[in-house]
Amino acid sequence: MSKPLVSVVVPTFNSERFLERCLESIRAQTYPNIEVIVVDNYSTDKTSKIAEKYAHLVLLRDSERSASVNFGVGHACGMYIYRVDSDSCVEPNVVEEALRKCEVEGFDAVCVHNTSDPSVSFWAKVRKLERDCYVNDKLNVAARFFRKEVFEKVGGFNENLVAAEDYDLHNRLLKNGFRIGYIESKELHVGEPRSLLEVARKHYYYGKTVKRFLDVNPEKGIRQISPLRSAFIKNRKNFAKNPSLTVGFIVYQIVRYSAAELGLLVSKI
Repeated sequence: MSKPLVSVVVPTFNSERFLERCLESIRAQTYPNIEVIVVDNYSTDKTSKIAEKYAHLVLLRDSERSASVNFGVGHACGMYIYRVDSDSCVEPNVVEEALRKCEVEGFDAVCVHNTSDPSVSFWAKVRKLERDCYVNDKLNVAARFFRKEVFEKVGGFNENLVAAEDYDLHNRLLKNGFRIGYIESKELHVGEPRSLLEVARKHYYYGKTVKRFLDVNPEKGIRQISPLRSAFIKNRKNFAKNPSLTVGFIVYQIVRYSAAELGLLVSKI
């Protein structure tokens, strides 16, 4: 396998709580030829100082995540792009495995499973139960590692989207006939909610913009954001083994979708 440069793009906004762990995990990859690009939305905390310590390039951009990532890609020198959220940590072999999928097996993009850190809270355990249902799923996943030329060919992230922008890009990759692979190594999402109030606030915010996603993904998009998913049926044994988490999952779903529907209603008004 050749050693092409991989550009890791990390969008940030007041991310000091998790950013150092995130960037340390990126710099600790077993694959050596990596550049780290942080695109910061004018944070008011110590995000910039942390970014300057670990990143090869720190950019400022007053924008949501989609535009920030596109801006970072525009400054990237790598043949490959890996988008990482600032509140996630990356297992050491992720880049090496993803690159092998593309360089050796000929894939154009790669899905990296993102699981929840169960040590954060009860609700993080609930979310891990849900997220782990999506391992190698074909519907409720989104590519995060791309050939740069492929990323650019489909137009990058849709900058009008705030919610489900990753689904949207994944759908366009498939629509254009690009091959998407899966790897074993994963990301750990450490920025997990500690309360239902945090869950409600986040999904209320997403709900206010979700119509934009559905407007450009009218059929598949509905299935991707639906609370009823085939992945849950396939993994029903995991729910049966964890009754307390299953009850929590039902409560979590009610709060999550109620908040999103309220946000959608407010956006229409």
